[in-house]
Amino acid sequence: MDYFVLRTNRKPINLAKNLPASLKRTRLSDAVNSSSTEKSPLISPDGTILYVTREKYDQSPIDKVNSEVYLSQKMADGTWSTARNIGRPINNDGHNFVVSSTPDNNTLLLGNTYNGDGSPKGSGFSISERTIDGWSMPRTVEIDDYVNHNKYIEACLSADGGTLLMTVERDSCLGERDIFVSFKHEDGRWSRPQHTGNTINSYLDEAAPFLAADGITLYFTSAGHSGFGSSDIFMSRRLDDTWRNWSEPENLGPIINTRGWDAYFNVPADGAYAYLIANGPSGSLDIWQVDLPPSLRPRPVVIVSGIVTDASTQKPMAARIRYERLSDGAELGTAMSDPATGAYKIVLTGGEEYGFRADAQDYYAVSRSLSTKDLTTYKEIKQDLTLEPVVIGRGIRINNLFFDVGKSDLRPESRPDLDRLVAFLKSNATIAIELGGHTDDVGKDKDNLTLSDNRAKAVMTYITEHGIDASRISAKGYGETKPQSMDKTDEGRQLNRRVEFVITRK
Repeated sequence: MDYFVLRTNRKPINLAKNLPASLKRTRLSDAVNSSSTEKSPLISPDGTILYVTREKYDQSPIDKVNSEVYLSQKMADGTWSTARNIGRPINNDGHNFVVSSTPDNNTLLLGNTYNGDGSPKGSGFSISERTIDGWSMPRTVEIDDYVNHNKYIEACLSADGGTLLMTVERDSCLGERDIFVSFKHEDGRWSRPQHTGNTINSYLDEAAPFLAADGITLYFTSAGHSGFGSSDIFMSRRLDDTWRNWSEPENLGPIINTRGWDAYFNVPADGAYAYLIANGPSGSLDIWQVDLPPSLRPRPVVIVSGIVTDASTQKPMAARIRYERLSDGAELGTAMSDPATGAYKIVLTGGEEYGFRADAQDYYAVSRSLSTKDLTTYKEIKQDLTLEPVVIGRGIRINNLFFDVGKSDLRPESRPDLDRLVAFLKSNATIAIELGGHTDDVGKDKDNLTLSDNRAKAVMTYITEHGIDASRISAKGYGETKPQSMDKTDEGRQLNRRVEFVITRK
């Protein structure tokens, strides 16, 4: 044998479909980029805050340069404010970067771990939450059997806060780093990382995963899938809930990808544009923006936002926001309201009937509902949430009760709110309530009185059948005699159609 050749035969590039010729990248202004190296951009789900990792200014070799987190806010005219250092405790003397931001902008997932005094601790992830005094001291994210043989790590958190994707090097990897998935337990710990399969992972290195707000569309960097440079950016969509079955990764094309290393591609919830890193005019890495064509966008979602208030004082409140699937009551995600302003935001994906509410100790949550079954485009909806103090004589509306028109039979999607009322009565064994049924002014007074009485009694029957003594509950129909609104529109009449309860004894 005269010579030996080792060759890797790659597949042809699987180019994303329908890429427009007009697609282009635009470097962000010097308000965001600097003469230093910018990397790891992270756009908040609502598109209003851009977190950037910037190397510190010194003459050290690049592998010894530490980095700090800066943030820029989108102005009313669409431009970005001058990036400012986020400060301590997020930044310390180590390598600092933001991995993910929750939709409410009140929780950050951070790279690396911190000691109790805020100094660098080691590899892994940390969580910091917004408080009335600023960001909390980051605490370590506890992941079962966490192992990473590589010095680099990237990750992303799903919009519902329950799934963590990470690129780590473990014994089960196909090549170097692969993408693994971990799920949040009820106690706050995370499950053992699970390999995401052979479709998205290759025999070389995967990096910088970003799961879009739809929970389905994944953007990531790979050196193993066929591309235009050393590592390209790809898109794949999750096909089921195993997190191992994915569509064939699509290369995002030669405008987004270059001959070099392309990474950190992420998009806000509306999917209209993306951010990534590439070399700037000075040769250092800068942050760039790409307007996304429909073929590269995630599935549409809804951002619901509003203010959480005390119903009696109208003052904003810190509260836990919970949202659930009404068909079976399964909790799908949580968020936090801003402790200073009461502001909250959640992302809801298409194809479901949702209930959502704010929870706080010594209050009863007034739920809201929203259907996304017919969602075809991205939407933003405003919906304030109220918390009712538990006091005698104050009416509390049970919002997510569903009846067919003119009937008193409870529909199945009413169960989550009814079960919460049952749980409330079980945990407050001395409380007694009156259930009041109310209608709008359409139809005959006598018929409305009968309908409202039957609906109140239907709720009472459900509660007593689920373990609450009937002596603690009374039910009465008021028909149209106690309207909440005098508005004769459909919206006004909807406010008047309700079942509420009043605490008569504590």
